[in-house]
Amino acid sequence: MFDRFRSGGDGDTDADTDTGEYEVARERLVQAVSNRVTDERVLEALAAVPRHEFVPPNRRNNAYADRPLPIGDGQTISAPHMVVIMADKLRLEPGDSVLEIGTGCGYHAAVTAELVGPEHVYSVEYSDELAEQARERLAELGYGEIAVRAGDGREGWPEHAPYDAAYATCAMETVPDAVLEQVAPGGRVLAPIGTNRQTLIQIDKHEDGTLERSEHGGVRFVRMRG
Repeated sequence: MFDRFRSGGDGDTDADTDTGEYEVARERLVQAVSNRVTDERVLEALAAVPRHEFVPPNRRNNAYADRPLPIGDGQTISAPHMVVIMADKLRLEPGDSVLEIGTGCGYHAAVTAELVGPEHVYSVEYSDELAEQARERLAELGYGEIAVRAGDGREGWPEHAPYDAAYATCAMETVPDAVLEQVAPGGRVLAPIGTNRQTLIQIDKHEDGTLERSEHGGVRFVRMRG
Protein backbone atom coordinates (compact mmCIF):
# COMPACT_ATOMS: atom_id res chain seq x y z
CA MET A 1 0.00 0.00 0.00
CA PHE A 2 1.29 3.45 -0.86
CA ASP A 3 2.07 6.19 1.67
CA ARG A 4 -0.36 9.09 1.65
CA PHE A 5 -2.14 11.65 3.80
CA ARG A 6 -5.09 10.34 5.81
CA SER A 7 -7.78 12.82 6.76
CA GLY A 8 -8.80 13.48 10.36
CA GLY A 9 -8.79 16.38 12.76
CA ASP A 10 -6.07 16.84 15.39
CA GLY A 11 -7.33 17.50 18.88
CA ASP A 12 -11.01 17.19 17.93
CA THR A 13 -12.54 14.71 20.37
CA ASP A 14 -15.81 14.29 18.43
CA ALA A 15 -13.94 13.80 15.17
CA ASP A 16 -11.63 11.27 16.82
CA THR A 17 -14.63 9.38 18.18
CA ASP A 18 -16.29 9.30 14.77
CA THR A 19 -13.04 8.17 13.17
CA GLY A 20 -12.68 5.37 15.70
CA GLU A 21 -16.23 4.17 15.07
CA TYR A 22 -15.66 4.19 11.33
CA GLU A 23 -12.42 2.24 11.72
CA VAL A 24 -14.17 -0.44 13.78
CA ALA A 25 -16.95 -0.67 11.21
CA ARG A 26 -14.40 -0.89 8.41
CA GLU A 27 -12.56 -3.72 10.18
CA ARG A 28 -15.85 -5.60 10.51
CA LEU A 29 -16.54 -5.10 6.83
CA VAL A 30 -13.13 -6.43 5.85
CA GLN A 31 -13.74 -9.55 7.91
CA ALA A 32 -17.19 -10.00 6.39
CA VAL A 33 -15.87 -10.02 2.81
CA SER A 34 -12.59 -11.84 3.48
CA ASN A 35 -13.92 -15.10 2.07
CA ARG A 36 -14.55 -13.41 -1.28
CA VAL A 37 -10.90 -12.94 -2.25
CA THR A 38 -7.69 -14.93 -2.67
CA ASP A 39 -5.23 -12.00 -2.55
CA GLU A 40 -4.66 -10.63 0.96
CA ARG A 41 -3.52 -7.32 -0.55
CA VAL A 42 -7.05 -6.70 -1.77
CA LEU A 43 -8.35 -6.82 1.80
CA GLU A 44 -5.56 -4.49 2.88
CA ALA A 45 -6.63 -2.07 0.14
CA LEU A 46 -10.24 -2.21 1.31
CA ALA A 47 -9.15 -1.56 4.89
CA ALA A 48 -7.08 1.45 3.83
CA VAL A 49 -9.84 3.39 2.07
CA PRO A 50 -12.32 5.40 4.20
CA ARG A 51 -15.59 4.55 2.43
CA HIS A 52 -17.53 6.99 4.62
CA GLU A 53 -15.68 9.86 2.93
CA PHE A 54 -17.15 8.84 -0.43
CA VAL A 55 -20.84 8.76 0.52
CA PRO A 56 -23.19 11.69 1.22
CA PRO A 57 -23.23 12.80 4.87
CA ASN A 58 -26.79 11.51 5.37
CA ARG A 59 -25.65 8.02 4.30
CA ARG A 60 -22.57 7.73 6.47
CA ASN A 61 -24.28 5.64 9.14
CA ASN A 62 -24.47 2.92 6.48
CA ALA A 63 -21.08 3.59 4.90
CA TYR A 64 -19.68 0.20 5.93
CA ALA A 65 -22.75 -1.86 5.16
CA ASP A 66 -21.95 -4.29 2.37
CA ARG A 67 -24.38 -2.85 -0.14
CA PRO A 68 -24.58 -0.12 -2.79
CA LEU A 69 -25.58 3.36 -1.66
CA PRO A 70 -26.93 6.34 -3.65
CA ILE A 71 -24.40 9.09 -4.34
CA GLY A 72 -26.61 11.43 -6.37
CA ASP A 73 -27.33 11.91 -10.07
CA GLY A 74 -28.99 8.49 -10.18
CA GLN A 75 -25.68 6.74 -9.47
CA THR A 76 -24.44 4.49 -6.66
CA ILE A 77 -21.26 3.53 -4.83
CA SER A 78 -20.69 -0.18 -5.40
CA ALA A 79 -21.10 -2.75 -2.63
CA PRO A 80 -17.67 -3.42 -1.05
CA HIS A 81 -17.84 -7.16 -1.76
CA MET A 82 -18.18 -6.41 -5.48
CA VAL A 83 -15.24 -3.99 -5.39
CA VAL A 84 -12.96 -6.61 -3.83
CA ILE A 85 -14.19 -9.41 -6.10
CA MET A 86 -13.35 -7.32 -9.15
CA ALA A 87 -9.96 -6.27 -7.78
CA ASP A 88 -9.13 -9.88 -6.95
CA LYS A 89 -10.05 -11.17 -10.40
CA LEU A 90 -8.02 -8.47 -12.14
CA ARG A 91 -4.88 -9.71 -10.32
CA LEU A 92 -3.46 -6.21 -10.04
CA GLU A 93 0.20 -5.64 -9.21
CA PRO A 94 2.04 -2.48 -8.11
CA GLY A 95 2.78 -0.33 -11.15
CA ASP A 96 0.06 -1.83 -13.35
CA SER A 97 -1.70 0.75 -15.51
CA VAL A 98 -5.48 0.53 -15.03
CA LEU A 99 -8.41 2.06 -16.90
CA GLU A 100 -11.69 2.51 -15.00
CA ILE A 101 -14.97 3.20 -16.80
CA GLY A 102 -17.36 4.96 -14.42
CA THR A 103 -15.64 7.01 -11.70
CA GLY A 104 -18.80 7.74 -9.74
CA CYS A 105 -17.71 9.04 -6.33
CA GLY A 106 -14.15 7.75 -6.75
CA TYR A 107 -14.26 4.96 -4.17
CA HIS A 108 -13.48 2.05 -6.49
CA ALA A 109 -10.64 4.04 -8.04
CA ALA A 110 -9.17 4.65 -4.58
CA VAL A 111 -9.19 0.93 -3.76
CA THR A 112 -7.53 0.25 -7.10
CA ALA A 113 -4.94 2.93 -6.35
CA GLU A 114 -4.03 1.18 -3.12
CA LEU A 115 -3.02 -1.83 -5.22
CA VAL A 116 -1.21 -0.23 -8.17
CA GLY A 117 -0.39 3.32 -7.03
CA PRO A 118 -2.62 6.35 -7.74
CA GLU A 119 -0.47 7.60 -10.63
CA HIS A 120 -1.36 4.42 -12.53
CA VAL A 121 -5.17 4.79 -12.36
CA TYR A 122 -7.08 6.49 -15.19
CA SER A 123 -10.82 6.92 -14.72
CA VAL A 124 -13.53 8.15 -17.10
CA GLU A 125 -16.85 9.50 -15.79
CA TYR A 126 -19.81 10.45 -17.99
CA SER A 127 -21.06 13.21 -15.66
CA ASP A 128 -19.05 16.43 -15.55
CA GLU A 129 -20.33 17.13 -12.03
CA LEU A 130 -19.49 13.71 -10.63
CA ALA A 131 -16.07 13.80 -12.29
CA GLU A 132 -15.24 17.13 -10.66
CA GLN A 133 -16.55 16.04 -7.25
CA ALA A 134 -14.56 12.80 -7.43
CA ARG A 135 -11.42 14.65 -8.47
CA GLU A 136 -11.69 17.01 -5.50
CA ARG A 137 -12.53 14.25 -3.03
CA LEU A 138 -9.67 12.03 -4.17
CA ALA A 139 -7.23 14.91 -3.87
CA GLU A 140 -8.41 15.71 -0.34
CA LEU A 141 -7.87 12.08 0.70
CA GLY A 142 -4.39 11.78 -0.76
CA TYR A 143 -5.28 10.16 -4.08
CA GLY A 144 -4.74 13.29 -6.16
CA GLU A 145 -2.56 11.51 -8.71
CA ILE A 146 -5.52 9.45 -9.93
CA ALA A 147 -6.41 10.91 -13.33
CA VAL A 148 -10.13 11.60 -13.81
CA ARG A 149 -11.76 13.00 -16.90
CA ALA A 150 -15.35 13.55 -17.99
CA GLY A 151 -16.28 11.75 -21.19
CA ASP A 152 -17.85 8.74 -22.81
CA GLY A 153 -16.35 5.58 -21.33
CA ARG A 154 -17.02 3.71 -24.57
CA GLU A 155 -14.03 5.56 -26.00
CA GLY A 156 -11.71 4.55 -23.16
CA TRP A 157 -8.78 6.92 -22.67
CA PRO A 158 -6.41 6.32 -25.60
CA GLU A 159 -3.83 8.90 -24.54
CA HIS A 160 -2.65 6.70 -21.66
CA ALA A 161 -2.94 3.31 -23.36
CA PRO A 162 -1.90 0.55 -23.29
CA TYR A 163 -3.37 -0.60 -19.97
CA ASP A 164 -2.57 -3.76 -18.05
CA ALA A 165 -6.20 -3.99 -16.96
CA ALA A 166 -9.54 -2.26 -17.42
CA TYR A 167 -12.84 -2.54 -15.60
CA ALA A 168 -16.29 -0.99 -15.70
CA THR A 169 -18.48 0.00 -12.75
CA CYS A 170 -21.58 0.27 -14.93
CA ALA A 171 -23.44 -2.33 -16.97
CA MET A 172 -23.02 -2.26 -20.74
CA GLU A 173 -24.37 -4.32 -23.62
CA THR A 174 -20.87 -5.38 -24.64
CA VAL A 175 -17.29 -4.36 -23.90
CA PRO A 176 -16.47 -1.50 -26.30
CA ASP A 177 -13.93 -2.30 -29.00
CA ALA A 178 -11.96 0.82 -28.07
CA VAL A 179 -11.47 -0.43 -24.51
CA LEU A 180 -10.37 -3.88 -25.71
CA GLU A 181 -7.91 -2.30 -28.11
CA GLN A 182 -6.41 -0.14 -25.36
CA VAL A 183 -5.62 -3.15 -23.15
CA ALA A 184 -2.17 -4.59 -23.71
CA PRO A 185 -1.57 -8.23 -24.68
CA GLY A 186 -1.46 -10.19 -21.45
CA GLY A 187 -4.00 -7.84 -19.89
CA ARG A 188 -7.62 -8.34 -18.88
CA VAL A 189 -10.97 -6.59 -18.81
CA LEU A 190 -13.76 -7.04 -16.27
CA ALA A 191 -17.25 -5.64 -16.79
CA PRO A 192 -20.93 -6.26 -16.01
CA ILE A 193 -22.57 -7.17 -19.30
CA GLY A 194 -26.30 -7.16 -20.01
CA THR A 195 -29.35 -4.97 -19.53
CA ASN A 196 -32.13 -6.64 -17.54
CA ARG A 197 -29.92 -9.60 -16.60
CA GLN A 198 -26.27 -8.80 -16.00
CA THR A 199 -23.27 -11.11 -15.81
CA LEU A 200 -19.77 -10.24 -14.66
CA ILE A 201 -17.61 -10.98 -17.69
CA GLN A 202 -13.82 -11.28 -17.80
CA ILE A 203 -11.94 -11.03 -21.06
CA ASP A 204 -8.30 -12.08 -21.07
CA LYS A 205 -6.21 -10.75 -23.94
CA HIS A 206 -3.49 -13.24 -24.81
CA GLU A 207 -0.05 -12.32 -26.07
CA ASP A 208 -1.08 -13.16 -29.66
CA GLY A 209 -4.06 -10.80 -29.40
CA THR A 210 -6.74 -13.48 -29.11
CA LEU A 211 -9.47 -12.99 -26.52
CA GLU A 212 -10.73 -15.50 -23.97
CA ARG A 213 -14.05 -14.81 -22.26
CA SER A 214 -15.22 -16.21 -18.90
CA GLU A 215 -18.34 -15.61 -16.79
CA HIS A 216 -18.38 -14.96 -13.05
CA GLY A 217 -22.00 -14.92 -11.98
CA GLY A 218 -24.95 -12.58 -11.96
CA VAL A 219 -24.50 -8.98 -10.78
CA ARG A 220 -26.50 -5.77 -10.56
CA PHE A 221 -24.97 -2.42 -11.57
CA VAL A 222 -26.37 0.90 -12.76
CA ARG A 223 -26.50 1.03 -16.54
CA MET A 224 -23.93 2.86 -18.61
CA ARG A 225 -25.05 6.31 -19.73
CA GLY A 226 -24.64 8.06 -23.05
